[in-house]
Amino acid sequence: MDFDFNLILVPATLLFFVLWLLDKLVFKQRKTKGKGNENFIITWAYDFWPVLAVVLVLRSFFFEPFNIPSESMVPTLEIGDYILVNKYQYGVRLPITNTKIIDVGEPQRGDVAVFRYPENPKISYIKRIIGLPGDHIEFDHGQLIINGKKIEQVSAKFNRQKDMMATPEPVYYYETMGTHKHPVRLLQGQNILASAFNSGQIPFVAQATDRFVRSNGQAWEVTVPQGHYFAMGDNRDQSADSRFWGFVPEENLTGHAIYIWMHKEPGLNLPSFGRNGTIN
Repeated sequence: MDFDFNLILVPATLLFFVLWLLDKLVFKQRKTKGKGNENFIITWAYDFWPVLAVVLVLRSFFFEPFNIPSESMVPTLEIGDYILVNKYQYGVRLPITNTKIIDVGEPQRGDVAVFRYPENPKISYIKRIIGLPGDHIEFDHGQLIINGKKIEQVSAKFNRQKDMMATPEPVYYYETMGTHKHPVRLLQGQNILASAFNSGQIPFVAQATDRFVRSNGQAWEVTVPQGHYFAMGDNRDQSADSRFWGFVPEENLTGHAIYIWMHKEPGLNLPSFGRNGTIN
């Protein structure tokens, strides 16, 4: 999700609107020559700008489609899923600048959210909101703890065809956060943070306290500042998320991912609709 379609949609809508307005007030080709006899550019303005305007309003303020390009949210979201994102749930924002103009609501813990990647806002990321402003988050040898309360974990099984060839072997469990009960995927014996640290990378959670180093990457803790969120992928050992690059500022939020409406495998494959459904 690395391209903002509004960068094309907004200028095109404005261009056709200006041409339509000029014809209404100055050129008056449609009025004098009749529909279909004016310059083709004027015809396009009359035909396209109302449609583009409706699409722009819907995409900018209500719902926007995205597709999933990575496995960071497996098994909740697979590569090739096409999803619908509720844009107004986290506040009405202007296109391109993402400036909030109406405060409608805020993310809830456990929401799957789309946001602008803090280190490169031109790129959209999708992760699960784990920590809200003010939350104290701990991770201790596989156990996630938020504000001193252990997050419930229940072992689960997934018959995922792509896991048959996966090494290390994946294991699954369900986490419950508020109203959200969602699956989490781990790789047995894998510690993505410790591996990164040992190879010379310094994950964000390794900088927050010395607990990460003392536990050899098995434990860490952070406190989410006001106006920020902590996000993680459901595919915990294959996700570059807040553990690596830090908090998500509120102004980077795009919307709440709510529905899978289509799936298409890469290449010359037809779309399918067997994965359609609400995103938990």
